[in-house]
Amino acid sequence: MSVTTPLAPTRRVAPAKARILETAITRFYQDGIRSVGVDRLIEESSVTKATFYKHYGSKDRLISDYVDALALRAVDDFDASASEASTPEELLRAWTDHLVDYVHGDTFRGDPFLNAAAEFADPAHPVRERITEHFETMTERFAGVLEKLGHPMPGAAADRLILATLGLEAWSYTGDVIAASAAFRSAVDGLIAEAATAPR
Repeated sequence: MSVTTPLAPTRRVAPAKARILETAITRFYQDGIRSVGVDRLIEESSVTKATFYKHYGSKDRLISDYVDALALRAVDDFDASASEASTPEELLRAWTDHLVDYVHGDTFRGDPFLNAAAEFADPAHPVRERITEHFETMTERFAGVLEKLGHPMPGAAADRLILATLGLEAWSYTGDVIAASAAFRSAVDGLIAEAATAPR
């Protein structure tokens, strides 16, 4: 997923509130959630302190909306690829291309969900719970596609695809993006091949 993908509006949002969230999406991802203070968000959003607290009340609420926005964008990106694909294999390959392009971007800073999770040690924290929910949603979507593809174990294959995706993002950011991309494509090719050779 890309944290730069415009957020699809689901309801009317005040322009100032939208600016605050967009600023948070950029700054939290690029610099870290805890390292970005409210005063900086207010300044870069071009809003007053009163406006910030009117819409968000606290930084914690903004953090919650930030993680929600990341999850929505990831699902929207996947669903957009699905709407343009004519077959399950075409969807998987389009999604692979999307992720590889994403990790090659100049603003890529690793997986935003893992980055956020690393800042909240308590697994029962609402941020951690929302991240877990997001990965469950993506796993379900992957499993659905792999089932349509004819994979004999779509659930297990979806888990492997999640692992491959996170591996792509981690290795691309900390190591060799070219090697990571090649390994990711190979992993997806393997899942497709398993489906193609499965007994019917």
